[in-house]
Amino acid sequence: MDKVVRDAADAVADIGDGASLSVGGFGLCGIPSVLIAALHDAGAKDLEVVSNNCGVDGAGLGILLGAGRIRRVVASYVGENKEFARQYLAGELEVELTPQGTLAERLRAGGSGIPAFYTATGVGTQVADGGLPWRYAADGSVLVASPAKETRSFGTADGEKTFVMEHAIVTDFGLVRAWKGDRHGNLVFHESARNFNPLTAMAARVAIAEVEELVEPGELDADAVHLPGIYVQRVVPLTPEQAADKKIEKRTVRPRPTTTQA
Repeated sequence: MDKVVRDAADAVADIGDGASLSVGGFGLCGIPSVLIAALHDAGAKDLEVVSNNCGVDGAGLGILLGAGRIRRVVASYVGENKEFARQYLAGELEVELTPQGTLAERLRAGGSGIPAFYTATGVGTQVADGGLPWRYAADGSVLVASPAKETRSFGTADGEKTFVMEHAIVTDFGLVRAWKGDRHGNLVFHESARNFNPLTAMAARVAIAEVEELVEPGELDADAVHLPGIYVQRVVPLTPEQAADKKIEKRTVRPRPTTTQA
């Protein structure tokens, strides 16, 4: 039951070339930065990443992206990463854009054993009809486009409506960051840093959690646990320095008020 491993390098040592990863975080909030850095050092390439976004230039998943280690991305937002845009438009990266709520539910479904589900999101658009550019050719033409998805009508309280079928996501590995965790893998996330983390762990066959504070089994209030240890296979306790090293994606401050002397 003790799932603690020595360090991040040991935790990601068996993530090989071509592996699929679900990665927690929203922007740079709640990202498993230590595990990402260890994976970069390990040299794995041709990765398929499922995450809300792909980090920013030089931080988060942007480190792997900048090193050319990512082959394909399934994400809902990619607007803060110039290298991402360059690789996508140059045909170096395959990108499956997915509505954010749909992405979250695809991950949750994967972790719950639900193979597919119907949603109204995307009906009447290229999300359902197909044709979204997944990969460009070097000349700018579309090399790979999204396929059309199955749609079906259901009777609702508001009458007959059309829904599109979305498939669940299951990945080889999941990387998440937690505020607290015990040796059994039970995790607690801090406020908005929870974001996609529980879902990405659920969807992974092997979920690896870096935790800012490791506690002993029984120290966490059972009602406070956000993700039970059944979904987590490895726990990496962070040093105080690693836990405190958090980047801010955008810093917004008010103008300094002008003062006048009497």
